[in-house]
Amino acid sequence: MQPGNVPEQKICPQGFIVSVIVLVACLVIGPANDIEAADRPLYHDSHFHLTNYIMEGTDMGDYVEMMGDTIGRSTVFGLPLQQMWSYRNTGDFAPYYYLQTDAPLYYYSFTDAQMAMAYKALTPEQQDRLDPMITGFNPADMYAVDHIKRVLQLFPGVFSGLGEFTIHKEFVSSKVAGNIANLTDPALDRIFDFAGEAGLPIILHNDINMPFPKSGQEPYMLQQLKKLFERHQGTTIIWAHVGLGRVVRPLQQQLAIVEKICTAPSLKHVYMDISWDEVAKYATESPETVKRTAEMFNNYPDRFLFGTDNVAPQSLDASTAVYHLWDPVWELLTPEAQEMITKGNYERIFDQARKDVRAWEAANNNQPRQPPKWSPASGYALPKM
Repeated sequence: MQPGNVPEQKICPQGFIVSVIVLVACLVIGPANDIEAADRPLYHDSHFHLTNYIMEGTDMGDYVEMMGDTIGRSTVFGLPLQQMWSYRNTGDFAPYYYLQTDAPLYYYSFTDAQMAMAYKALTPEQQDRLDPMITGFNPADMYAVDHIKRVLQLFPGVFSGLGEFTIHKEFVSSKVAGNIANLTDPALDRIFDFAGEAGLPIILHNDINMPFPKSGQEPYMLQQLKKLFERHQGTTIIWAHVGLGRVVRPLQQQLAIVEKICTAPSLKHVYMDISWDEVAKYATESPETVKRTAEMFNNYPDRFLFGTDNVAPQSLDASTAVYHLWDPVWELLTPEAQEMITKGNYERIFDQARKDVRAWEAANNNQPRQPPKWSPASGYALPKM
């Protein structure tokens, strides 16, 4: 055939128009998979503080607006500890952070009512994006469980879990007024037992080691923590920050410890949140740590949750900044692993929690309260010795 000798063809106008529409659509909006990805938020926030150490913070409705299309869902909780303003210590300076004064911290139970009332003022659509957590209890108090039950009874349909609450935390634990919480306290076991019964996931802050340990010093808290986890295999536990802090750096065998948690049959109920910009700094401080962290995430993507650990932010920038600190690690993850860590694990844990906690409320909230046996307030006689 010579150039220019084009055989006569019949052109279907409708077919031509359809082809053009399909071509334009592909160029403008891309393949179907890209459309689905665009519909998904960047992440869910598994660790978010609405208020600070003096119970001031972001309005809950404003926070939902701030989330926009970037953050899909989020836990919301205050801080269980209020910083005391001691005039004898700081004079007219009103401290708003625990490192600004030597005055003690004390448990502030009203934080739970504060969260519940703010949540109940939202629209159902706004509420569906949040998972409020109960924090206003003293984990060294045997009556802490009674507080948690009262919160569920007074505010049914609101809360999805417990925490973040603290046992050992650098510079915080020693400032708490009253008895110091510890991992071997029966009061803590009561909390974990009830959390398992009611389906409440626990976000627990417990450092992996003491600040500034001596070389070769045994991380005794790690052994106590492991035993606590093993005693409560029916409770969903989220270990905040994988035990790290400002000055509590990763142990030399940190990733090996994490891998043991991921592989031990007795610890399959334990998850780890990678919230806080300090944790991101440890994970990305060198190409080697980035590589090893990414390998861990790719091998066990169902055991980690991303969170920001932001406290009362005023803009979305504060949250996305924490997310992007992890960019060197995200780049080495499979799409499936990143999806699970940033969204899928959150949905799985907290969707189940919503169902379980609502079921516990339905079964128990109309029942008369049973006083604890043998307590002086119960009216029972004490057992004879």
